[in-house]
Amino acid sequence: QVQLVESGGGLVQPGGSLRLSCAASGFTLDSYAIGWIRQAPGKKREGVCCSSSDGSTYCADSVKGRFTISRDNAKNTVYLQMNSLKSEDTATYYCTREEFCGAEFDYWGQGTQVTVSS
Repeated sequence: QVQLVESGGGLVQPGGSLRLSCAASGFTLDSYAIGWIRQAPGKKREGVCCSSSDGSTYCADSVKGRFTISRDNAKNTVYLQMNSLKSEDTATYYCTREEFCGAEFDYWGQGTQVTVSS
């Protein structure tokens, strides 16, 4: 069955970096877009970045220049490199499967917590 498993979250100081991983199984990764979304308590869910099946990538303005999404289809894994982290990046991060970037997602993982604090 389709599974998405996130890892790599943790506690980091402002200005620090983290790399999140999304391990996919049960489907052919290179046929789908994979996105990262985040949810903080009391805030709306926010799309962060998306990697489309044709190699295109998109990131929200709030993270552009700081976050980078990439994929390794051979390893069935999508990464989110997060640099220059800010306190407002604190959230639970989920990876999602989409037909194409911007489409409604049909599967998502259990999430990984990112906390940016001194």
